[in-house]
Amino acid sequence: MGFFPVSLQLAHRPCTVVGGGEVAYRKVGSLLACRAEVRVISQRLTAELNSLYQAGALTWLAREYRKGDLVGSFLVIAATDDEAVQAMIHTEAEQDNLLLNVADKPKWCNVILPAVVRRGDLTIAISTGGASPALASKIRRDLEAKIGVEYEALTQLLAALRPLILIRGGDHWTNRSHFLRLVEGDLLAWISAGRWDLLRAYIREVIGGDEALACVEDVRQRFADLINRG
Repeated sequence: MGFFPVSLQLAHRPCTVVGGGEVAYRKVGSLLACRAEVRVISQRLTAELNSLYQAGALTWLAREYRKGDLVGSFLVIAATDDEAVQAMIHTEAEQDNLLLNVADKPKWCNVILPAVVRRGDLTIAISTGGASPALASKIRRDLEAKIGVEYEALTQLLAALRPLILIRGGDHWTNRSHFLRLVEGDLLAWISAGRWDLLRAYIREVIGGDEALACVEDVRQRFADLINRG
């Protein structure tokens, strides 16, 4: 119960990954998806990590970790099974008050990386606080089977409609009423069933205006693209 759930803005922030194996590759992929500036410290890289390096997606220090390597890092991930190195990284991170995750070693972590389901801007994170990553992974797989691309489309639509409501200058309770009507309606079912006519009618009733209906059409087109790619 000691971990506080939080989402971090990593775009353009320096993040250091110590290790060049498969675990490091997975962590690097997650960081790059958040547009972090990634530096990897390892004598060797997997073929996948090397491809990312060759493409300029990350920087690489081709050697073992040394004390002082973490200076300037916003987040540090130790993806090595060398406990002596883990201990050194933990000591430096603690001294410099850095965010640290040590793969498979909750005792060294002040940050736990949850299992994640992403559907566009919708992010669902599952964590057991390090007690059972396997359980978190199972729950993630279960959710991935239930949370489809229709949730991505719904999130896009709500994001587009929100400023149209706020710009009207209504008070908090009026705006809240509109937002609740949107999420409590059958929008998700209509998107899944392709009933954009019902969706348009409902948006016209709740919000009205050509701009709101244009948002629906834009999301409809993007949803069609998602289905075609899927």
